[in-house]
Amino acid sequence: MTSLEPTPSPSRPAQSQSAQADAFRQMHAGGAVPLVLVNVWDAASAVLVENAGARAIATSSSAISWSLGFPDGSHVPPELAFDALRRIAAATSIPVTADIEAGYAGADGAFDDGRLRQTVAAVLAAGAVGVNIEDSGGASLTAVDEQARRISLVRGIAAEAGVPLFINARTDTYLSGQSGDSAFGETLARAEGYLAAGADGIFVPGVTDLHILHELSRRIPAPLNALAGVGSASVGELHDAGVRRVSIGGNAAKAAYATVSRVAAEILGDGNWSGLAGSPSHAEMDALFAAEAGSPGRPGAQRS
Repeated sequence: MTSLEPTPSPSRPAQSQSAQADAFRQMHAGGAVPLVLVNVWDAASAVLVENAGARAIATSSSAISWSLGFPDGSHVPPELAFDALRRIAAATSIPVTADIEAGYAGADGAFDDGRLRQTVAAVLAAGAVGVNIEDSGGASLTAVDEQARRISLVRGIAAEAGVPLFINARTDTYLSGQSGDSAFGETLARAEGYLAAGADGIFVPGVTDLHILHELSRRIPAPLNALAGVGSASVGELHDAGVRRVSIGGNAAKAAYATVSRVAAEILGDGNWSGLAGSPSHAEMDALFAAEAGSPGRPGAQRS
């Protein structure tokens, strides 16, 4: 049976939000390996990822959206996304960074600074110490100056709260249909504008070519985040290319849902239970949250 017990490690004393933010920032400083983030979508996935040895937790906006019954792309009601974030942050003891899509503040033509302020306030209230904010909230990429203004607003709100929030500025240049020199030049221009506005890192999804990643890392004076999955270069190869942060987006959630689909098809097809082999026990799942309940088991818990 698969064990869900945490990997043995020194006990981690509780840290203030600012201390966690500083620790999270240091994780991007380089070293033998990049910061690897297995993106999560609920409390259970967060605890499992932490127990596997993660240094930090990142949410996936797509995975959270799917888990709540919405397509990706700023369709989930913000209050539901914030509630998921609060549950994730409360369940873990390591730094959490939140994917806030384009800020849950409307598209370019109707962008609301007040709603962006509410989003950042909700992220900070949940205990998170980082955000991903993207420049593709509408039908096309947001103008560089406008996106830089939004990043500057996020930086100012966090500063008011006294939290050195790590702002990972995502640019979708390579996902917007651009390619070659056009996408490369646009990425560099956007990175320059976003960093000047207060961003701490640059996230460029859609790039898998190690040469391009190396050139981007060489030209961008900030930690570079790459999106990885099946078919991507190894973590070591990405590190050698200059990548300092690797995330997998909604891929862990897709793998989990693929398991549900496969098990359901087997059970509903020929009544084969083999897909359930190796699953954690009811007690092991409860144990993930025993500390939160204040006891080694919750009285009256359903045993089904």
